[in-house]
This record gives sequence, structure tokens and C-alpha cells, in this order.
Amino acid sequence: MKLQLLNASRIVVVTFLFSAIIMFLMRKVAIHIGALDIPTTEEGNRHIHKKKMPKLGGVGIFLAFLFGYILFGEQSIRMNSILIGSFIIILIGIIDDINPVKNYYRFLVHIVAAMVIVFYGGILLDNITAFGFSINFGILAYPITILFLVACTDIIDLIDGLDGLSGGICSIFYLTIAIIGFFQGRSGSLVMILSLIMLGSTLGFLVHNFNPAKIFAGDCVTFMGFLIGIITLLEFKGPALISFFVPVSIIGIPILDTLFAIIRRLLKGQPPFQADKQHLHHQLLGMNLSQKATVLIIYGFDILFATASIFYALVDPIIGEVIYIIIFIIVVWIVLHTTIISEKNPRRTKNLMNKLKQKKK
Repeated sequence: MKLQLLNASRIVVVTFLFSAIIMFLMRKVAIHIGALDIPTTEEGNRHIHKKKMPKLGGVGIFLAFLFGYILFGEQSIRMNSILIGSFIIILIGIIDDINPVKNYYRFLVHIVAAMVIVFYGGILLDNITAFGFSINFGILAYPITILFLVACTDIIDLIDGLDGLSGGICSIFYLTIAIIGFFQGRSGSLVMILSLIMLGSTLGFLVHNFNPAKIFAGDCVTFMGFLIGIITLLEFKGPALISFFVPVSIIGIPILDTLFAIIRRLLKGQPPFQADKQHLHHQLLGMNLSQKATVLIIYGFDILFATASIFYALVDPIIGEVIYIIIFIIVVWIVLHTTIISEKNPRRTKNLMNKLKQKKK
């Protein structure tokens, strides 16, 4: 076990160093080609920063991922599909960072990338068992898996609104999967290799992205979500629903934030994916918390999800269930005491938008 731990540490350290170093180059490249995030005063603009920021941090993560694969990965059809799909995600991300494209086109490209994973890589969510019932998706397994991958790809983009937020949440996911895989004796598996490589690559990016950020991931942040979706499907062992729920629950924060955003916008009669400033991190900022404090609180909440998953998978399912219940209570409190779903909530957070506007001034 000591040797396995050393090998795992080596993968993380090597990819971390490569990522942290290459970010200096990515900043210069982003500035040179005009891949900059320029703050605007448009209604619904999600970002809080006030100056131009280079955006190709996601490309740096991808390059660190490739470096890690060259050193530690093994060639296979599945791995080939992951490389091809990831390249497609990164390509549209770079294009969008330089000259924004319509969401419709981005969505179509993400579908194409997911199709590579499903049809070429053969990675499928084809059957599942829950509450004594077994469901075989049959031909529907293909669209279900594609939609799942696209959803994972895009939800990370939707929560990417503060320095270090998306990178930290993704790092917690990769670390948790690595811990579960390590103690289950799967150190040499594809899931473990991918998780460790992505953990090091994302942590290297966080060195430059945590507040105050020097570079953003840009639209290439979707690459991290794409890999989360793939790792989740690979981690899914057997048809039992809970084995699928455990890795999915680790990204509970972005899933809940996206779900609340869709409900909130539908209640207002707005398009479900229209940008606004009522995400979870905006709610916390509206309570006069700093960016760092807000991000750290969300990290803590996400670590709670991760802890529940680790206890459920490795220690005692009952303890895991207790933590999940605690999380549920916290989520209900957030819904009732903030404007994350409805503005018809307590006075304490009813003036959220005014506070955010004052912060921008």
C-alpha cells in the first residue's frame, strides 16, 4: 500500500508542477491572442471581477492532463476516445474564449464530444437497479449517457463565477474518487489514473486562479466537467443505483445550484439557461461575505458531500446517510432563507441584488 501511495503522489505532484508552471505561458498566450474576460455592466453578467483577465487556464489544465497521460497512462480504445472527446471540448472552448459563439453551437459540439465517448469508447450507462427493480435502458442508454456527459460538462461552466470556485470543486471531486479507489484496491485502474492526473492538473491551475486570480479557466472550464462525467461513468460499478449515486453526489453543489437556477428562471418566465446573479455564491456575497470566504464556505459544503460519499462507500453506509440528511437540512434552510429559488423570501436576503450592485461600485 505504501508503494501505491507513493505512485499516486508522484502522479499528482508531477502534473501539479507542470500545470502550475505552464499557466505562466498560458497567461501570455491569452493576452497575445486576445482571449480576455472583460467585465461588463450587462444585466445578468455573472462575474464579479473588475479588470481584464486572461482566460486560457483550461487549456493549461488540458496540457497538463496530456503530459500526465504520456507519463502515466496506458493506450486503449477508451483512453483514445477520452483524448479525442477532450480535444473537441477544448477546441470549442478556445474558439469561444477568443470570439464568443452561440450557446446552441457549443451545446451541439459538446454532444459530438459525448458521442465519441459513447460510440467509440463504449462507455455507457445501460442498466441500473433501484429498490428491487432492474431497468435496462436498451437503445435509450445511448441518449441517456450522452445527455449525462453534456450535463456534467455544462454545470461546471454554470458555477464558474468566482476565483477558485470551479477549480476547487472539481479538485474535491477528483480527490474523493481517488481516495475511494485507493482504499478499494483499484490503484492501477483507468479511473484512478484519470482522477490523479486531473487532481494535479487542477490544483496547479488553482495556484493561479484562487483569489486574487491571475488567470481564468475560460470556456475551457468545461473540460473539467467533461472528465467528471467520464470518471463518474467509469466509477459506476454494477447496476446498483447507489454505486452511481456516490460519485454523482460528490458534485452535489453544482448540480443543486444548476437545478435551483433552472427552477428560478422558469418561475420568472425566463429561459432556463439565461445568466443571472442569484447563484449560491451570489447569495453568500449578498450576505456581506468576501470572495475568499464565499468560496471557502462552498468548499466546506462540497467537502461535506464528499465526506458522505466516502463514509457510504468505505466505512459505514449509515454514517453516510446521516451526513446526507444533514446536507438535506442545510439545503432546505438555504432555499427558505435566500432568494436562490424565489425572491419572495425573508427580508434578510430580499435586497440581495442591491448589495451586489453596491459591491461592484
